Amino acid sequence: MAIVLAIAVVVGYRFISRATGTSGGYMVYAYLPDMTGVAPQSRVMISGIQVGVVDRIWLDEGRARVDIKMMPGVKLYENAAIGKRSTSLIGEFYIVLIPGTPDQRELEDGDQIKNLLEEPTIQSLQGQIADILKDVKTVTNSLKNTVGSDTGQDQIAKILKNLAEVTEQLNATVKENREAVKGTLANVNNITGDAKPQIAKILENIKQVTDDIRGFTGKGDTAAGGAPPGEIRTTLERIDRASKSLESVLGHADNIAARVDRGEGTVGRLTKDETLINEVETVVQDVGDLVGGIGRLQTVVGLRADYNFLANTVKTYVELRLQPSVDKYYMIQLVNDPRGKTSIEQTTVDTTNPNDPPSYRETRVTTTNDFRLSFQFAKRLGPFTGRFGIMESTGGIGLDLHLIDDRFELRQDLFGFGEQLNPRWRVTVGYEFIPMLWLLGGVDDIITNDRRDYFLGLQLRFTDDDLKAILPFAGGAI
Repeated sequence: MAIVLAIAVVVGYRFISRATGTSGGYMVYAYLPDMTGVAPQSRVMISGIQVGVVDRIWLDEGRARVDIKMMPGVKLYENAAIGKRSTSLIGEFYIVLIPGTPDQRELEDGDQIKNLLEEPTIQSLQGQIADILKDVKTVTNSLKNTVGSDTGQDQIAKILKNLAEVTEQLNATVKENREAVKGTLANVNNITGDAKPQIAKILENIKQVTDDIRGFTGKGDTAAGGAPPGEIRTTLERIDRASKSLESVLGHADNIAARVDRGEGTVGRLTKDETLINEVETVVQDVGDLVGGIGRLQTVVGLRADYNFLANTVKTYVELRLQPSVDKYYMIQLVNDPRGKTSIEQTTVDTTNPNDPPSYRETRVTTTNDFRLSFQFAKRLGPFTGRFGIMESTGGIGLDLHLIDDRFELRQDLFGFGEQLNPRWRVTVGYEFIPMLWLLGGVDDIITNDRRDYFLGLQLRFTDDDLKAILPFAGGAI
């Protein structure tokens, strides 16, 4: 059973691990200006296909460094580029790569990716929108200062006055040269009499030209099945409609600017009401803190099975760690113990039976086959981690020792107060011989001789980033 369980755990680990397929690959690293939202074991993608995982994120001489484990057979070149890209609204990111071109040197194990990808951010888009709004405001102010000002109206009045003066002078000139015009008309009459055939052709051509001009400028009557409007008239009508629309837009813009300046409406209150501005800033800051906390939260899942040699039973654990920072976490654990849950009840009996003592105490020991629940808070100080809370449905405390880059653990648990006369003391030694797979062994119930047992087991412990994404909705679902 232990062998079958070990094989099943290894197969399950290979199936769910994001690092599957990177065995035999090579390591590269890069420096990024900001690693917010990227966690260890995050995906590394090229054109939407996973080609590796994030092996480690750390601070190297004041700069954020990320180490990447690439799959074998995926080639990167010296002009390769690296960046990060968002996958959700709560701030989770993954690493994206551009492999480069084959005419460059191929990167080897331990080489650095030096080129960075510039990804658009919300801040850059806000800056672009702000620049566009400034340009629109400048145009509207210019139109307002030219067309809508008193100076502009005076200039239009002067133009109309000059036009009236020109027409009046033209009328006077025609009156003064009336006799000359008559002589000219007589001469034209003589000429037309001699050149009547040619004039007839010229008039025919002029008629054709005027018909064409009428076609360009005609109103048309499409409702009665006639010809459509001319192209020139259609263009002029469009220009007229556009000018009316522009005038309406300028009027609305002027009204909006006046309301904003007076502090009316939502935008006006935002620019005038200091209390409302402070409240908006507080809400934005709180939302940022919430999203940032969820982005930093790590969810560690543990699946464990132990074989107890003396009892000849298998004990299983399902564990979930919610780790908001590197020095503390909350542990929730569901335990299936074949020995069951034991409770001790002591009752004092007073009797008048002459065959029994007048007063004696009865002790009842009850064992039920129920699941046990653990919920503990853990705080780390250096290589030691202290735990306190509920352990296997009873009060308990624990102390852990971490060595060899946290791959070796010595755990001590003291719990079971009230189940027996002596508390239950358990010592466990664990070693991560394969990434995410732990070999465990130890002694359970050391103090009680008749319940002492020895165990050996395996635990699969991994970080599940997908579980982190659904945590904000877990309360509503429950």
